[in-house]
Amino acid sequence: MKKKLAGVGIPMTDPNQPMRPPAKMPYKRIATEEAWVTPEVMQGFRDLVAKKAGDAGFLSMWGVFIEKGGILIDRLLDMGENRIMDMDATGIDTQLLLLTAPGVQVFSKGKAKSLAADSNDQLVEAIRRYPKRFAGLAAVAPQDPAAAAKELERGLKLGLKGAVINSHTMGEYLDKPKFWEIFEAAESLNTPIYIHPQTPSPDMVMPFVRRGLDTAIMGFGVEVALHSLGIIVSGALDRFPDLKIVIGHGGEGLPYWLYRIDYMQEYNRQAFMPKLKMLPSDYMKRNFYITTSGMPWAPAITMAQSVLGMDRVLYAMDYPYQYRVEEVIMTDNFPISVANKKKLFQKNAEKVFSL
Repeated sequence: MKKKLAGVGIPMTDPNQPMRPPAKMPYKRIATEEAWVTPEVMQGFRDLVAKKAGDAGFLSMWGVFIEKGGILIDRLLDMGENRIMDMDATGIDTQLLLLTAPGVQVFSKGKAKSLAADSNDQLVEAIRRYPKRFAGLAAVAPQDPAAAAKELERGLKLGLKGAVINSHTMGEYLDKPKFWEIFEAAESLNTPIYIHPQTPSPDMVMPFVRRGLDTAIMGFGVEVALHSLGIIVSGALDRFPDLKIVIGHGGEGLPYWLYRIDYMQEYNRQAFMPKLKMLPSDYMKRNFYITTSGMPWAPAITMAQSVLGMDRVLYAMDYPYQYRVEEVIMTDNFPISVANKKKLFQKNAEKVFSL
């Protein structure tokens, strides 16, 4: 029998006051940005930290995680009964699993491709053991765009539901045409790409590191907002109009900024930038979906729903980084109709990820 992880299954704010799971609702709760890691990728992170071989953002984030160790890493590694117990404790029916940041994107090209394929095989096996509780996205190695496209296709054939790319790859972003073979594959396969944050790239990270703001407190959101808007202004979505991109954390601030982005985009356009066919907000409404990961806050999420539409916002917990039963209850209590809560928790995820 597997050893029970200390503290697993009792998410709470006050350790002396365990909370009951959320009440049953007339919808399934599908959480769409839930992290995991293989032992091999975790060892790769440990090796880079020990050698101080990663960039400043990676070393800042994973240096702390590895030093503290404990239940966070245990939860990331566990793909069995303990994870299921945590899901039950918070009322989560299904997790959509994403290889945790920065995934394979901090390794050499050959190692990244090998680890991506191996992690996808391990993920498929976990889903086979728990088919009603787990689904997953394929890890790919953007270091080799052609191989990444092939690995995405292989992952879909194995039953995975899209790709996860942990934002920049050694400082390079997907707005560079060299990566667009991945976009072409995702569009042709009608499958989404989830752009998950990591710490800001080497060119932008140090002001965040110096202030302790490089990870989820701010750096993650700034980094993915830049990445997403960079893809829009690159013209990639005129070339790939049916591409589906998912971003988390309430849209990384972009829904709030769209009016000003639209207003300023033509004024700020440089000679090297293509003229877009639509406004940036139009691409957000056509090509992007957002999740609530780490943002169970009604003012932000209902605002995003009003801007992007009820069909474009999906529930996520951000397990195990932000694992609190009260966050599920907060989302259950959003001031929207039951029909729209069913879209948020269940129907939108089923549609976007073909669940």
